[in-house]
Amino acid sequence: MHIDLLIKNGQVITAAQAEYPVRGKKMQDLEVIEQGWVACAGKQIVGVGAGEVLPPDLEITESTQVIDAAGQVVTPGLVDPHTHLIFGGTREDEFYLRAQGADYMEIMEAGGGIASSVRATRAASLAELAASGRKRLKWMLSMGVTTVECKSGYGLDLETELKQLEAVRILRQEQPVELVSTFLGAHAWPAEYQGDQEGYVDFLLNTVLPRVKEADLAEYVDVFTEKGVFSVEQSRRIFQKAKELGFKLRIHADEMNTLGGAELAAEMGMASADHLLMVSDQGIEALGESDAVPILLPATAFVLRKPYAPARKMLDAGLPVALATDFNPGSCPTANLGLVMSLACLYMAMTPEEVFHAVTINAAHSLGRSDRLGSIETGKQADLVIFDVDTYKKIPYFVGVNLVETVIKAGQVIQP
Repeated sequence: MHIDLLIKNGQVITAAQAEYPVRGKKMQDLEVIEQGWVACAGKQIVGVGAGEVLPPDLEITESTQVIDAAGQVVTPGLVDPHTHLIFGGTREDEFYLRAQGADYMEIMEAGGGIASSVRATRAASLAELAASGRKRLKWMLSMGVTTVECKSGYGLDLETELKQLEAVRILRQEQPVELVSTFLGAHAWPAEYQGDQEGYVDFLLNTVLPRVKEADLAEYVDVFTEKGVFSVEQSRRIFQKAKELGFKLRIHADEMNTLGGAELAAEMGMASADHLLMVSDQGIEALGESDAVPILLPATAFVLRKPYAPARKMLDAGLPVALATDFNPGSCPTANLGLVMSLACLYMAMTPEEVFHAVTINAAHSLGRSDRLGSIETGKQADLVIFDVDTYKKIPYFVGVNLVETVIKAGQVIQP
C-alpha cells in the first residue's frame, strides 16, 4: 500500500484500548510507543509501530510526505466535547465584576449573564456569527483540537436558535475542524416568557424542536438543568420529546446545585452528563451504572472560583471521565484545551495519562465518534497532533503554553 504521509521517530500516544469509553483505573494505562511511527493513506491511518523498518505491505514513494518527529510527541487529534462556540458580543464587563466578587447567578438574575449574550446574538447576522465562529475555530485548531461540539442557546427564540445552528452548518462545510451540533434552546428563560415557564417549555416542545429536526440542524439536545433555570421535571419533558424526535441527549447537570441531573442522565440513556461540580454520591453511582460519559469542565470552576468536580471520586468509581473547555462568553471565555488539561492535573488530581484519555478517546465517545476518532489505530481517521516536547507529561506541565507544532486532519497537514 502506498503511504501518503509518514510520521516517524516520535513518542506516539495511541490512547488505544480494547473497549470504549475507557473507564476508571484503565485510564491510567496509556500506550506509549517510543521511536514510533504512524503511516497514513488518504484520510486513514494504515499502520502504527516502532523502529526504523516498516512492514513490507507499506510502501514509501517519492510522493510520500515524511515528517521527522524526533524529540516530539504524536497524539490523536484533541476533541472538545462541550462548547458554546457561536455567540454574538462579549461580556468582559461581567468578567471584571466577578473578579471583584460578584456571583455568576446574581449577575444573571440582574439581567446580565446569558440574557446579555441573547440580546447580542439576536442582533447579530448569520454572516457575523459565522465570521466570529471561524476565528474561534482557528484558535482551537492551533492548539491541536480537530473536533468540536457546538451548542446553540443564545437565541431562546425560533429564529435565532436556527441562526446559530445554521452558522455551525456553514462552518462545517468550509473549514477543517469537525463540528458536532447541539440544540440548547433550554438554556435560560427568555424575556418574552418571564412568568410563563410552562409556556416556554411548550414552545420548545411543539415549535422549536420539530423545526430543528426538520431542518436537520442538530444531532444532540441539551438542557441547563439548574436551580432558577430548568427543573428536573421540565428537563425530563424536553428530553422525552427530543428522544421521540430522534435526537441524542446531553445535559448540563449538577453545576451550581445538587438537583439530580446526573441521575436523570442515567435514567434517560444520555450520551453525557456535563459539569457535575455538585454531583451527589447517588449521582456518581447512577452514572456508573449507565453509558453516559461525565464531561468535566475545570476551566469554568477556575473562572467562577467554584469547587472543582470530584474527578478522583468518579474515576475511583470506574467512570469514563472526559474533559472540555466549555468555551463561552460568560462563565468560561477560554478556548484553550491545553489549559484545561493542566487544571485537571492541578485541581482535580488527574494524572497525565487520565487527562489524555479524557481529551481524546473518551471525549470522542461522548460524541458518538469513538469508532473513527480519538485514538491512533489502523483503520481510524488520520487526525493527529505533533507537540514540540519530548514527553507527553510536559504537555499539561507547561501551563497555558501552546506546544503544538503540527496538526493533521483526515490525513492532511492543516497547521502550520
